[in-house]
Amino acid sequence: MDAFGHVNNVVFLRYLEEARIDFMFRLARDARSDAFTGGSVVARHEIEYLRPLVHRHEPVTVESWVSKMGAASLTISYEIKDADTVYVRAATVVVPYNLKEERPRRLTAEEKSFLETYLDDTVHERPATRIR
Repeated sequence: MDAFGHVNNVVFLRYLEEARIDFMFRLARDARSDAFTGGSVVARHEIEYLRPLVHRHEPVTVESWVSKMGAASLTISYEIKDADTVYVRAATVVVPYNLKEERPRRLTAEEKSFLETYLDDTVHERPATRIR
């Protein structure tokens, strides 16, 4: 919480990170995919704070989907919300990374195939597939 009793902006980044890790690693493994096991890095975060989120016991949902896919990057979009309110809209640009060679790399065919399942490039509309 910040001094005003709101969820601090850094905490929102943690929520996004947890959703992104769940998406890129747990869901990929569940789909029997080796996508992103070679590494990836965050190149950019963009967060739009729409409403303050105050301390409460009820959980919020982080919906995640792929909003853009290029040859060597992807954008994951998010909404942090509950049934009545969207608190945050955000996006993260992720770059596949070769950890061994310490340099960016292109998306593999397997990664593209996995990501296409979650691709929804419409702006600020409910995605077809959500991760909670």
